[in-house]
Amino acid sequence: MGWHTVSTKPALSRRYRSGLEEKLAKQLDEAGVEYEYESTKIPYTVPAREAKYIPDFPIPGTNILIEAKGHWGGGRFGGIKQASAEQRQKMLLLKEQHPHLDIRVVYERASTKIYPGSPTSNAKWAETHGFMWADKGTVPESWLTEIKQQQRKRKKA
Repeated sequence: MGWHTVSTKPALSRRYRSGLEEKLAKQLDEAGVEYEYESTKIPYTVPAREAKYIPDFPIPGTNILIEAKGHWGGGRFGGIKQASAEQRQKMLLLKEQHPHLDIRVVYERASTKIYPGSPTSNAKWAETHGFMWADKGTVPESWLTEIKQQQRKRKKA
């Protein structure tokens, strides 16, 4: 997967794995939200092996993780249907093993099917499994407001 480079401040340059991640970072910057990018490794167990999850945008001072999803899957695990299933399983295992985390998904297009030919859209999958989700590659204003309130409370404490 390629890297996108974006300068968020004159002296800082950050690298993102996708255009959607870069877009979300810019939105978080413009909203004045403090965030980190792929800075946290969260252990979880895949049956018979240990694995690590690196969330796209862990939000400091909160239990919120924002995951950017253009589509489920990719090429490195095999076919797109298999990769899609593995990525969705990872999210379900994380939710089960770390129930204190608030994992939210921002989709490029929530109406896209979870894999070609599936009757299930990204939005339906997220709703079925209890994940908050957003569409059109944009973090909702309500999330940004909530995040900033939590961060202000933490700084006052």
